[in-house]
Amino acid sequence: MIEGIEHMGISVSDMERSTDFYCGILGFKEVRTIEGAELLGKITGMPGCRATIAHLVKGSSVLELFKYSEPNGKPIPPERIQADKGISHIGFRSSDVREDYRKLRDAGVRFISEPVEYRQNVWLCYFYGPDNEVCEIRESEKPLSES
Repeated sequence: MIEGIEHMGISVSDMERSTDFYCGILGFKEVRTIEGAELLGKITGMPGCRATIAHLVKGSSVLELFKYSEPNGKPIPPERIQADKGISHIGFRSSDVREDYRKLRDAGVRFISEPVEYRQNVWLCYFYGPDNEVCEIRESEKPLSES
């Protein structure tokens, strides 16, 4: 029986840059790095692929970063919009979206929007990660699972 989402995997172009972003700016902690998992090709359907994999943790949230050396994947197309099919963004909980917005903006993070009160007492905004992956910070009295 599926119990919930365990982690989110992101393919990145520069492991150090992405680790610096998610750990240094968003506050995750790197707990392990794996070089070239032997069975990765079988799991992903890409025989012979090679990657460095980093596990980043914050609370009960886990990000799994993949830097593929073989094959070298394509970047997110600049014309991609949120309505395109597939995963559209990574959502992070925040205790104060407006304060996090200021801190992240001051750290040079590019935002799609300023914080918006989407519903009463629910604040959110979108920003870009290092490879133009879209991220969201959301502040609410209740987590989505309780809304």
